[in-house]
Amino acid sequence: MKQPLCKLMLYIALLFNSILIIQSAKAAEPAQAVNLKCEYLSNAIGIDAKHPRLTWAMADAQQGAAQTAYQLFVGTDSVAVGAGRGDSWTTTKITSAANLVTYGGKALQPFTKYYWRVQLWDQAGKKLSSSGITSFETGMMEMRNWKGSWISDNKGIAVNPAPYFRNTFKVGKTIKSARAYIAVAGLYELYINGKKIGNHRLDPMYTRFDRRTLYVAYDVTANLQNGKNAIGVLLGNGWYNHQSTAVWYFHQAPWRNRPTFCMDLRITYTDGTVETVSSDTQWKTALSPVVFNSIYTAEHYDARKEQPGWNTPGFIDSAWKPVINRSAPSTNIVAQSLQPIRNVEEIASKTITKIDNNLWVFDIGRNISGVSQITVKGDSGTIIRLKHAERLNKNGHVDQSNIDLHYRPTDDKDPFQTDIFILGGKGEETFMPKFNYKGFQYVEVSSSKPIQLTKESLKAYFMHSDVQPIGDVKSSNPTINQIWSATNHSYLSNLFGYPTDCPQREKNGWTGDAHIASETGLYNFDAITIYEKWLADHRDEQQPNGVLPSIIPTGGWGYEWGNGPDWTSTIAIIPWNIYMFYGDSKLLADSYTSIEKYVNHIDELYPTGLTSWGLGDWVPVKSVSPVELTSSVYYYADASILAKTAKILGKQADFVKYSALATKIKNAINAKYLNTQTGIYGQGLQTELSVPLYWDVVPENLKGKVAANLAQRVAADNFHLDVGILGAKAILGALSDNGYPDVAYKIASQETFPSWGWWMVNGATTLYENWQIDAKSDISLNHIMFGEIGAWLYKGIAGIHPDVKQPGFKNVILAPHFVTGLNEFTATHDGPYGKIISSWVRTGNGVTYKVTIPANSTATVQLPAGKAYLGGKPIANVYQAKAGSYVFEVR
Repeated sequence: MKQPLCKLMLYIALLFNSILIIQSAKAAEPAQAVNLKCEYLSNAIGIDAKHPRLTWAMADAQQGAAQTAYQLFVGTDSVAVGAGRGDSWTTTKITSAANLVTYGGKALQPFTKYYWRVQLWDQAGKKLSSSGITSFETGMMEMRNWKGSWISDNKGIAVNPAPYFRNTFKVGKTIKSARAYIAVAGLYELYINGKKIGNHRLDPMYTRFDRRTLYVAYDVTANLQNGKNAIGVLLGNGWYNHQSTAVWYFHQAPWRNRPTFCMDLRITYTDGTVETVSSDTQWKTALSPVVFNSIYTAEHYDARKEQPGWNTPGFIDSAWKPVINRSAPSTNIVAQSLQPIRNVEEIASKTITKIDNNLWVFDIGRNISGVSQITVKGDSGTIIRLKHAERLNKNGHVDQSNIDLHYRPTDDKDPFQTDIFILGGKGEETFMPKFNYKGFQYVEVSSSKPIQLTKESLKAYFMHSDVQPIGDVKSSNPTINQIWSATNHSYLSNLFGYPTDCPQREKNGWTGDAHIASETGLYNFDAITIYEKWLADHRDEQQPNGVLPSIIPTGGWGYEWGNGPDWTSTIAIIPWNIYMFYGDSKLLADSYTSIEKYVNHIDELYPTGLTSWGLGDWVPVKSVSPVELTSSVYYYADASILAKTAKILGKQADFVKYSALATKIKNAINAKYLNTQTGIYGQGLQTELSVPLYWDVVPENLKGKVAANLAQRVAADNFHLDVGILGAKAILGALSDNGYPDVAYKIASQETFPSWGWWMVNGATTLYENWQIDAKSDISLNHIMFGEIGAWLYKGIAGIHPDVKQPGFKNVILAPHFVTGLNEFTATHDGPYGKIISSWVRTGNGVTYKVTIPANSTATVQLPAGKAYLGGKPIANVYQAKAGSYVFEVR
């Protein structure tokens, strides 16, 4: 026995030694700048900003690590930049902890690749290892740099089939690099020599097409070949030519037209010459097998109409028609500088149920936004219908009654969320929509002729803006974990270059849903580029008098309904949240005039400071709060943000003016609704008490009394919700921020009606639109409007907050709550400075609280009542910490 034992001990020793070596290697990793980005994108192509923002983080694991200085090198020669010579911009050594710097060198030139790196110095003044070299590449930069013409086919808006376009050209010299720039009104797929370019879906993103049109840039160097080359473009309708009819009248949008595009393929040769192949009247067009496509409903594809090789050099296009020139859809063609939509996750079918000989129902096991893909073999002309829905009838068929109620079809040729695939009869065939997405869990497949299907015949793709996950939550309560996951799935299901309400019934950019869920999004995902694009949509849609529509973008609907300050406060709240989470004031500056016009307009309409403009506490459980109270509170929030922004931007007169306006609004609200003797607003409903508390309307000396009343009201309601979406945004934070975190957690962790957990125990994988799962209306099963709980888990339990005095988590406020009923909780957030960790677990004699504060940042740790220790030594319950990892004990 001794020999095996010796071998085992030797193995353990070697393993332990290996672990030490690995840990030592990790510890030896050089401290340096990492995560270099330009305009919050890595190695971006097609940057139009003349003064782009450069950001980085400091990687340094040592306790107290901090950046005291930096030096930037930017230039067109990577070797020179590496050697410390940036021909475009070389700063001096700048004494600063900043990790966000606006480019300030020579004027950037279009179509140019710029390399850059950053050198840091640490808290001891030591020069660290240099960052790696990264790059960004400019795009058009100005409209005058386009060479191509806007072209289309000679068809009208009622023509259903999507058009193909193609052109050929020859390459006779050695290529150094090639870039494709394509601007589209509608949607597109781009092909070169038979291969699809890129993995984006539904490009370009939806905008107010007649005021701003986006273009996308690609590196296509590897796609070109010597000799003859072919470019192919397939255009889809998207929101530009909305052929389906619904209550929002997108089919009457002022911009509506047959899709069109403009393209420049810019080839740089090794001899220094440049050739541009552009869209012009030499191109040819034909109708494609995509015989119908609607972003709202579905896509129909007839494989019998396929033209194999249509996008390759050798294809014979003699039967194709000439294209026509078209006017540009807008005079503002700008780069799409944001994370694209992708097929982010492939999902296999969980079950298949055969209903009868030619009808099957697939269940993918969860609710998603995206598409299904079917692979099938059958006779030519066989019609396959794929009907998508979120739930089933009692008879096992899919049920669309909760999601098709706003659809107004004019005939039966455009069935809701139902793809139609006509087989070509050439063996195994695969279909996936190109220009549509849906919200669904179930797919009912029917066939006009006998076919064979298995569970493997259909898969699904979860589609959304491909934003990087930057947050994580784990707790000892599985229901809380489910709620967090479901909230994220709903958030992503409603992120398609703009935030939406639901991915099936509407796909609209409802403003109220979006600002309510914005913190949830920002704690969990790096979504700044999506929000910056969407706020540009706001500025495009704003009327001269300041009014915004309730859905953005819009074809005209929403200026007359649903657009009071409780919804369209997006114009102020989202730029403010971006400032708090990223420490970047650019979006506030870009939106300042729009916020000001909006606030001024409300002031003109409602000079008393109270406004009844708005929808109120939408979809409440039972109690209805006054619209005037909730809308006036949001008006106060807007005025307060405007005043704070004026101060940040150095507009002192505006700061004084709007601070006074905010005070007037607050005083008017409290004069009418607050009983100062009892500390009760209105009737003392949950929403009436929580909304003023959350948005800081309650006088400081009465916050304790109002919070106590709220806690008592919740207890009287059996620790269950009695709120709509505005109350749901406010109630958890109002309680946990004002001394009642245990009460907030009781609400958050409930598993009976009405609660988030009620949805989970009933099988939800996303958040619902209604607390009642059997409601007759307002019952989308993938809605984000009750999504604030996702942010509250970070704020109310982990206690991770940005600091308004040092935003962007430069100083982190860590104020955890060790709530009764929960044994452990961990949340992480990758902010601009790195990973923040807030993790606590109950022990035999108290709570162990572990935190990590990233390099170049600090934290104010605010521990709950009790005796606090660090390293076995007693400390005050408020502790100012430098970067590093700490283990606190609270007994």
